[in-house]
Amino acid sequence: MTINTTKKETALTMKIEGRLDTTTAPQLETAVKDETNGITSLIFDLADLEYISSAGLRVLLSAQKIMNRQGNMKLIHVNETVMEIFEVTGFTDILTIE
Repeated sequence: MTINTTKKETALTMKIEGRLDTTTAPQLETAVKDETNGITSLIFDLADLEYISSAGLRVLLSAQKIMNRQGNMKLIHVNETVMEIFEVTGFTDILTIE
């Protein structure tokens, strides 16, 4: 998994490429904790995310809880495969997906 971050003032975009699973979820969790201080808008660009496991979903939920306290979070460019996982798990009701 690769994470490319772009920060503009208080907005942070994290472009995630590859697989977000048990092996790579801790990497994203650390990046979210390290990068979100002072951020009011967090965007996850998932255009190149091939797969997400329950560990990855947990990290997104954790990020959502952080951002509920300090701003907002949304997911963009979600492909069909990942969207299906969000729908089956009910995450479409929890997360803002555009």
